Amino acid sequence: MPEAVSEIEEQEHAIAVLDNHGGPPDGGFGNDGGSDPWRPAGTPQSTYTIGMLVALGGVSMFFMALVSASVVHRGMPGSDWVPLQPPSILWVTSALAVASSLTLLRARHMFKVGAESSFSLWWTATAVLGICFLSGQVLAWRQLVSEGLYLVSNPSVGFFYVFTAAHGLHLLGGVIALLWIGWRQSHGWRKSSGISPATATAVAALYWHFVTGLWLFLFSFFLIGG
Repeated sequence: MPEAVSEIEEQEHAIAVLDNHGGPPDGGFGNDGGSDPWRPAGTPQSTYTIGMLVALGGVSMFFMALVSASVVHRGMPGSDWVPLQPPSILWVTSALAVASSLTLLRARHMFKVGAESSFSLWWTATAVLGICFLSGQVLAWRQLVSEGLYLVSNPSVGFFYVFTAAHGLHLLGGVIALLWIGWRQSHGWRKSSGISPATATAVAALYWHFVTGLWLFLFSFFLIGG
C-alpha cells in the first residue's frame, strides 16, 4: 500500500512538471507572484524555437540575395560602381552590437539563476544599446547626405542604404520584442498567448544574436568594398 501511494505521488509530480513545461518554479521568477505556476496554453514550447529558426532562415536568404545582387552589379561590364567608404561611425555601432549581445548573455544568466532585478537591468541595457545602434545608423545616413551621397548617387551607395535600412528594421523588431518581454516579466505571464518566460527569453536571444552576427557580416562586406 505505501508503494502504491508513493507511485501516485511520483505521477502527480511528473504531471506538475509537464504542466509547468519549462517555466520557472511556482511563485518564482517568471511568475506574476501568485501561488499558481505559469501554465502553457497547449502549444509545445519547441514550436516557438522551430518557428524562429525557420524565420531566420528566410531572413538569411533575403540578405544573401541582396549580397549576390550587389556583387553581380559590381562585376557587370560598364558598371558605374564606385566603392563606398563606410562612415566611421559604423565602427561605433558595431561595438554597440557586440556589447548588446554580451549584455543579453548576462541577462539570460541572471534569468536562469532567478535574479529578477539583475535580469531586468541587463535586459533593459540590451534594448537601450539596440536603440543606440539604430541612432548610430541614422547618423551614418546623415553623414552620407552631408557628403552629397543619396540613394541614387551610385549603386554602391544605394545598396548601402538598402542593406542598413533592412537590417535596421529587423533590429527594431528585436528591440520591440525585448521591451515586450520586459513588460510581460513585470506584469505576469498567465494571460500570455502560451509562450513561457524561459522560451520567450531564449527565442528573443536567438534572434538578437543572429541580428548581431548579421550586422558584423554586413559591416565586413562594406569594408571590402561591397
